[in-house]
Amino acid sequence: MADKRQQNGSGSEVLLEVRNLKKYFQVRTGFIKKTDLKAVDDVSFSIKKGETLGIVGESGCGKTTLGRTILRLEEPTAGDIIYDGESIIGRDMKEFRSRMQIVFQDPYASLDPRKTVSDIIGEAMDIQKLCANKTERRERILELMRLVGLNSEFYNRFPHEFSGGQRQRIGIARALAVNPGFIVCDEPVSALDVSIQAQIINMLEELQEKRQLTYLFIAHDLAIVKHISTRIGVMYLGHMVELTGSAELYRNPLHPYTEMLLSAVPIANPDASAARKRIKLEGEVPSPLNPPSGCPFRTRCPKATAQCAGEIPVLREVGEGHFVACHNC
Repeated sequence: MADKRQQNGSGSEVLLEVRNLKKYFQVRTGFIKKTDLKAVDDVSFSIKKGETLGIVGESGCGKTTLGRTILRLEEPTAGDIIYDGESIIGRDMKEFRSRMQIVFQDPYASLDPRKTVSDIIGEAMDIQKLCANKTERRERILELMRLVGLNSEFYNRFPHEFSGGQRQRIGIARALAVNPGFIVCDEPVSALDVSIQAQIINMLEELQEKRQLTYLFIAHDLAIVKHISTRIGVMYLGHMVELTGSAELYRNPLHPYTEMLLSAVPIANPDASAARKRIKLEGEVPSPLNPPSGCPFRTRCPKATAQCAGEIPVLREVGEGHFVACHNC
């Protein structure tokens, strides 16, 4: 279990606590036999009000499943999720849907092609009964469209009439429709052109300031995560292996996996790039159906010892606000 001080988010008011969260999927591995796929395995952290916690890691490490499980779009196998002091496990989620929302990764697949922009944005308002009449509903939708940079003439258009960036703006407006305090941003710019990515990131930052939003920002692009995040958590094979402030992670990565990830980030300065030593990841990511014993990273780690094979390292604080799950750090 992660250090208690980290869970309590000392020094600021905590909005979200995740305690020993697990999400296992049963996968058929034979005619009768089923095996647990451990997508999220004993993850603990907290997010303070108004901050952005970035989550990074290779594809398949459990980032998206973590975000979906926190919102209970996937039911957790074990653990607890506490939002604003209330556990949401076993609760009717309707009351929390207006407080916790998500922006999906794919703006092409996440919007219903049969609905207009106004219906997509207004659907959650209708479910939560937030508008007294059609006039108020229309005014609120138009206000949200202006907020995310969409022209009012798009009100009755369908998703296929928009570019990827515009579709993602519709998705963001939909998430904001119920005035949430917390939003999971699940790789919100990975499907967009680089020129559009910056616009969406800047808009998310402006919205955070205007509406006092708290983000869980999931991405595989370390440069984007560094730019937008207050703190960053690094995941590997369903486990949180390092968690610290954004600047600290880049200045002083401690976990061998984090070091390897950061060594692959491009540097604009050619001299600095040439002088930097690239640390290559050896081997393949183990299957979550059959993870290694002990430390999940040990089969690819140059520092692995006998202890790593026999004991799973716990996420512990090794410096002020710097947590790492490694026997040799």
